[in-house]
Amino acid sequence: MSDYIVRGMSMDGMVKVVAIRSTEMVRRGAQLQKTTPNATAAFGRALTAASMMGNMQKVENGSMTLQIKADGPIGSIVCVSDSVGNVRGYVYEPNVPLVEKHPGKLDVGSTVGKNGTLTVIRDLQMKEPYVGSIELVSGEIADDVTAYFAQSEQTPTACALGVLVDRDQQVKVAGGYLIQLLPGATDETIDIVEKGIQRAGAVTAMLEQDMTPEDILGQVCGGLGVVFMETTEVAYKCYCTRQRVTAALISLGRKELEEIAAEGKAFPVECQFCDEVYTFTPEDIYEILKTV
Repeated sequence: MSDYIVRGMSMDGMVKVVAIRSTEMVRRGAQLQKTTPNATAAFGRALTAASMMGNMQKVENGSMTLQIKADGPIGSIVCVSDSVGNVRGYVYEPNVPLVEKHPGKLDVGSTVGKNGTLTVIRDLQMKEPYVGSIELVSGEIADDVTAYFAQSEQTPTACALGVLVDRDQQVKVAGGYLIQLLPGATDETIDIVEKGIQRAGAVTAMLEQDMTPEDILGQVCGGLGVVFMETTEVAYKCYCTRQRVTAALISLGRKELEEIAAEGKAFPVECQFCDEVYTFTPEDIYEILKTV
């Protein structure tokens, strides 16, 4: 089954809702980054959140970058989403130790760390990108995304994310949702949403029951009802090309390029997002130097 995002609105028009099935994209990201279970769970949650946040932007050719830097063993996580919700990302340290809150429950907060920051960079195709940053709340990522929207964008938000790693260390299910209150939401609406979130429980448990993103939003919103407005397939997707890598090499400057060429050896450049390797011969480097 392909991953997809569904967007909608409560029937009273006071709550904006987004949910995602992200199992395949998280599997692909974990495979490329060669993550151990705790890193897989943390990275997967970040990919899931970034996909929904990028999709919500709806700026053609725009992008959204989610950066988490903290004192946990994973070091940092970077995820980039396009305006559709396709994502790519990497982790600084993919091989982190197994830490559980209790048997069968990975401790993502300890993997990420609590002393650090969550930064969102929105490229809205304007002169300068929008950058917002907050101190981490828990390192669990969903709590931190919730705090980001409240503090940086003044939008009351509930975020839930889940990645279930099976005993064979493969991703079994992954997904999440974002619920945002719009101006004018009544106390009754807020109460229904809060009770719905409590009733729905963990995202992974719902996904294990084969609930769809639409089912999950219906469970969370309860009596409010949901009007589904858009469904979009999403995937783990890297946009690297030889041309883009060449542009990156040019940015190194003439002196460093001359040193690389003078070594007389093939110069491999590996994409940190997808492990694609682009090899440049000394002759290739000399050709690039003609443009610098």
